Amino acid sequence: MIWGGRSTRQRAAVSGRRARTHPGQGHGGTRFLPLPLVMGKAEAQDRGGRKWRNEEALLPAQESHRHILAMAALGRQVLDWHRLIPLSWAGIARHTPHFGEQKRATASLLRKLTTASSGGALKGSPHVQPRKCVQELECRTSLTQCLEKQRAPVDGGSLEREEVISSLLDMGFTDVHVQELLSIQPSPHPQQLLGITSKLILLGVNPEPVCVALKKSPQLLKLPIMHVEKRSSYLRKLGIGEGKLKRVLYCCPEIFTMHQRDIDRIVKVLREKCLFTVQQVTEILHRCPYVLREDPGELEYKFQYAYFRMGMKHSDVVRTDFLQYSITKIRQRHTFLERLGRYQTPDKKGQTQIPNPLVKDILRVSEAEFLSRTACSSAEEFEVFKKLLAREVEEESESHMSGDESTSEEEEEEDQDQEEEEL
Repeated sequence: MIWGGRSTRQRAAVSGRRARTHPGQGHGGTRFLPLPLVMGKAEAQDRGGRKWRNEEALLPAQESHRHILAMAALGRQVLDWHRLIPLSWAGIARHTPHFGEQKRATASLLRKLTTASSGGALKGSPHVQPRKCVQELECRTSLTQCLEKQRAPVDGGSLEREEVISSLLDMGFTDVHVQELLSIQPSPHPQQLLGITSKLILLGVNPEPVCVALKKSPQLLKLPIMHVEKRSSYLRKLGIGEGKLKRVLYCCPEIFTMHQRDIDRIVKVLREKCLFTVQQVTEILHRCPYVLREDPGELEYKFQYAYFRMGMKHSDVVRTDFLQYSITKIRQRHTFLERLGRYQTPDKKGQTQIPNPLVKDILRVSEAEFLSRTACSSAEEFEVFKKLLAREVEEESESHMSGDESTSEEEEEEDQDQEEEEL
């Protein structure tokens, strides 16, 4: 039977040779080539206009198909190699002798591998810039290092330190504050540092004053937590609560380390000797926390000088922060103005014949401003006066000491006379 220009026997022969040429797949162990792979080189037309493949075109098509299969297998091997071997800067640097060539080789190699991993051929992509490739490689390298650190065993000390750092950052401390706290010498235990700082933060103190106080007084880090709690409750009874404790701790961090009896003595002098009210004592401790460091006797004398010599009232002493200045500075400037005729002690009614300068213009300003604006005098005159005043104070102290000795001798003589009369 003849159909389409060929007989059935001819078509069967062609099909048999085609099946014997490609064994391994298809029906009966044969593999048939797809039509688009072999068409285009040799074609023939039958009488009805149909196109048929020429048998001679099958051989070059088979070779082309084998080449495509080999390239696909090579691509799969490259992809598997790319997945198994992690990229690292050191590994690529071994193949490039110079630093400039290292970056260029890294970028080109990464371009090829990136393109291959996305499913393309193993060739450079024109859309990937070298700078972006280097950045991507650095990111992958850092990520690999982080994963290696996570897999590496971590000792308990470093893990505890990291937890303390995280907790301090959560409290509001900056990175600089954390480094300063961890560099305090002698170095405290991380949990002790965390306990003291958290307790101070709970008392209402901001992170920066806490950091300054701990650097000024590292002994705070040696205190037990219970001691800090007891001292904070004692300060609350004195009226130094959350808002006022910040300034007190900033100026005088020793308030937590000093003995409570020393604080009681200062408070007793202010209330019983100086006759300040409870509210005024709280205000003095808040505005002038330096009084906690002073001797109780000198503190009492300072108040008496302000009250009797300068004619100040209790409210003026509190309002002007008078007690925070040294008695030497107060005596020098006040006496200098008094002898210049620019300051007069008020009478019992609180009146003066001349207007006295304000306390802030006497004590709160610098020495140059005090001489130019308040005293209207020269620095040479003030220096000479300070030397004379120091000599006067020394003589007065000697006379007081001699007077005390004479008084003690008189008391001893009186005691002896009484004993003789009794006998």
